[in-house]
Amino acid sequence: MSDNIPLQPVRHKKIHDSKQRSGCCGWCCRGRDFKPRTVWLGHPEKRDHKYPRNVINNQKYNFFTFLPGVLFNQFKYFFNLYFLLLACSQFVPDLRLGALYTYWAPLGFVLAVTVIREAVEEIRCYVRDKEVNSQIYSKLTARGTMVVKSSNIQVGDLIIVDKNQRVPADMIFLRTSDKSGSCFIRTDQLDGETDWKMRLPVGCTQRLPIAADLLQIRSYVYAEEPNLDIHSFVGTFTREDGDPPVNESLSIENTLWASTVIASGTAVGVVIYTGKEMRSVMNTSHPKSKMGLFDLEVNCLMKILFFALVVLSLVMVSLQHFRGRWYLHLFRFFLLFSQIVPISIRVNLDMGKMVYSLMIRKDSKIPGTLVRASTIPEQLGRISYVLTDKTGTLTKNEMQFRRLHLGTVSYGLDSMDEVESHVFSAYTQPAVSQDKPPSTAPKIRKTVSVRVHEAVKAIALCHNVTPVYESHGPDSTDRAEAEQNYEDACRIYQAASPDEVSLVQWTECVGLTLVGRDQSSMQLRTPGGHILNFSILQVFPFTYESKRMGIIVRDESTGEITFYMKGADVVMMGIVQYNDWLEEECGNMAREGLRVLVVAKKSLTEEQYQDFETRYNQAKLSVHDRSLKVATVIESLEMEMELLCLTGVEDQLQVDVRPTLEMLRNAGIKVWMLTGDKLETATCTAKNAHLVTRNQDIHIFRTITNRGEAHLELNAFRRKHDCALVISGDSLEVCLKFYEYEFMELACQCPAVVCCRCAPTQKAQIIRLLQQRTRKLTCAVGDGGNDVSMIQAADCGVGIEGKEGKQASLASDFSITQFKHLGRLLMVHGRNSYKRSAALSQFVIHRSLCISTMQAVFSSVFYFASIPLYQGFLVIGYSTIYTMFPVFSLVLDKDVKSEVAMLYPELYKDLTKGRPLSFKTFLIWVLISIYQDVYFIITLSFLWKVTVITLISCLPLYVLKYLRRRFSPPSYSKLTS
Repeated sequence: MSDNIPLQPVRHKKIHDSKQRSGCCGWCCRGRDFKPRTVWLGHPEKRDHKYPRNVINNQKYNFFTFLPGVLFNQFKYFFNLYFLLLACSQFVPDLRLGALYTYWAPLGFVLAVTVIREAVEEIRCYVRDKEVNSQIYSKLTARGTMVVKSSNIQVGDLIIVDKNQRVPADMIFLRTSDKSGSCFIRTDQLDGETDWKMRLPVGCTQRLPIAADLLQIRSYVYAEEPNLDIHSFVGTFTREDGDPPVNESLSIENTLWASTVIASGTAVGVVIYTGKEMRSVMNTSHPKSKMGLFDLEVNCLMKILFFALVVLSLVMVSLQHFRGRWYLHLFRFFLLFSQIVPISIRVNLDMGKMVYSLMIRKDSKIPGTLVRASTIPEQLGRISYVLTDKTGTLTKNEMQFRRLHLGTVSYGLDSMDEVESHVFSAYTQPAVSQDKPPSTAPKIRKTVSVRVHEAVKAIALCHNVTPVYESHGPDSTDRAEAEQNYEDACRIYQAASPDEVSLVQWTECVGLTLVGRDQSSMQLRTPGGHILNFSILQVFPFTYESKRMGIIVRDESTGEITFYMKGADVVMMGIVQYNDWLEEECGNMAREGLRVLVVAKKSLTEEQYQDFETRYNQAKLSVHDRSLKVATVIESLEMEMELLCLTGVEDQLQVDVRPTLEMLRNAGIKVWMLTGDKLETATCTAKNAHLVTRNQDIHIFRTITNRGEAHLELNAFRRKHDCALVISGDSLEVCLKFYEYEFMELACQCPAVVCCRCAPTQKAQIIRLLQQRTRKLTCAVGDGGNDVSMIQAADCGVGIEGKEGKQASLASDFSITQFKHLGRLLMVHGRNSYKRSAALSQFVIHRSLCISTMQAVFSSVFYFASIPLYQGFLVIGYSTIYTMFPVFSLVLDKDVKSEVAMLYPELYKDLTKGRPLSFKTFLIWVLISIYQDVYFIITLSFLWKVTVITLISCLPLYVLKYLRRRFSPPSYSKLTS
């Protein structure tokens, strides 16, 4: 069949190193052999290795390498190297054409601007690094507490970190002053998430009377080798002087990574990693300076002009019949015509970029917009693909509870009063409030009221949310009193996910309120004001691998032990008891745009739990394959669980997302949405945001696992036309493994693409493939730490400052506050920057060719003598001061008003094809430059011939301009006529 894709191996196999996938900078990992370590508490002298200093260094150069490094980076490019060689040639007497400053002054000015700019950036970076490295901390020693700078902290030190203070190094959490026995940390500068995360101290050290006792015990930490993973840790804590010796397992919950901030209480930790071995540093990539496509095109034109320069010099020497020292004359002609390649173009373009950047920052219609890469504003005018995150970018990342589904009955926002009524009756009628009938009684079907109560109770208990009470006054007793009385007005919820908070806020609305929680207990308040106490026996946190979280609690009033679990439907379907409605209803809710969680429970006897606890503790103490062993033990409980309910939360769309996406589509820009959400949710969001129009078909790429399935599915997809594509990350991986070229060819033809369940590394990989396959410019938009790799890989990275922190914004080229600002950034500022720079560069070339043409005619008239027509400062003045303002005024040129550019995004289409600066326009400007001053030189009667020549010079231009407007008018002329 003609539409079959031949089975053939992929053309370019990609090999991705684990360090590169996580964004690790090569200098911190290359050539290092990381090993596990034993760290003795408070005894740095017992270190088994020499570890790096605890300094942060984000500078590109040091004092000795600054000038050589900057000069090397400048002269490794053809353009600057060319002028350096010209300037150096003037030290040779036989080649000198005038004063040295004729060539050295322009070159020196360009280099001075570059050196000053780099110096300012380096100084700013040095000041920031010094501020971080000089922060003061308290260290516990045998002589008491002493003050130490961050840069002097060593592995094994016991460091005290106060509230709102940055953690200076990677540490194991030993003690906290908070009476709850835990503390919260803010991780927005580590993983981009703004939600607080709870950390637990080592139990053995937390029970010590005072912090100074940490130096009186003989204990050590065994830590795994340094690695990139900020979400996991494997280690053990051992106290040797105990009877018997104490061994405790350490996990991510016992760590305090550098760059996080203590949000509650005071923490004491032992340092295990410093400097380049810290998680935050190993995950920090130093993005290279992006060189825009426009600059590459200008550089290419400079090479063409250089070739013309060489040819012209050879022609002049050949017309001399290569007499005498012809090679000397050749080089002198080379210097005489050197103005063909204008050195001022670099200065003019750089100054233009500064003006464009200032205009973007000062635009009141996109407030808060920052330009972090002032070298590529023209890129914004030629974007062909926009790749955007979903949560927090297209949506607000503000979760709202929308639906509770029990299988036979479903409750939406309009029926939550019924849920509240069921909860109220459950706690006012004891007979109905029982969670389960006695074992001796016959099994009966539960009433709706009981099922609703069980579901709400499970949702109120199965989470990682902690209520925090904030005082309204300066006195700390106010907060303590508010916490003791569980005052609603002072309570806020903290959790690692906004989904969790939305669920707990919903249970509060229907009558079951989370009022207290610490490391070992939880308190719920019933509609009647009664407090229910639960002991927390075990907590199994959510991970991206497991896609679920669980908790085991004991009801203090009845002694019942219950295992609650919630998670994604794909994993919970194999855990809960058989039912005939789960899969169908999960799909229905996802199609409504809801993020779905499945909630289940299982009752445990005391014997069952004790057996599990023994096996679980043994698995946690294992150093090798700990994660696998722990997961195996937990899975022994995850069988035949009772399905309670489905919950659905919704993330609202950002303001003006639909008009912005429609604008991009009308401008000829294709939008791809890359998200970690499930397929149904991502598809629904794409429809709601009008990323996929109502009259477009959607091809949902079915799940594939091997080459044969990929072949069949690609053939099915190939038969469809003008169809949006929805594909999961796993299926995408299979397609790229076997049919990379074929898949990208088909995907690039789609009007829109949605990639769901997409990992951060896949986002960056997709962008790189688009750049390689299409050779077109890409723009990545995101707001979280998981979008950084995508933003840095794109030709233009746009970060949004939002609820996920500033990590994406800080790593971006352009920072905005709302997704809707992207439209004006591209349609107005991007379009103007590109068109203005194109006109500016070609006019500068025109200006230089004019004077070179006159030099060529002058040399020809005087028997091809290598004598300069213009001497000394006249040449420099012509290229700089005399013509500076007329030329530079082009950076303020405007063909249409900004309102018109926003109203008619179709004007943007021509720019993506590169028409404002092309070989065609370049040749036109060259011909204009040569054709205008020939007759003027050979004229005999100045007055009338100037008039004639002016008419002859201008008339063809106006004729051509009229014919072009008549038969091929530019798109904007229709709006300005």
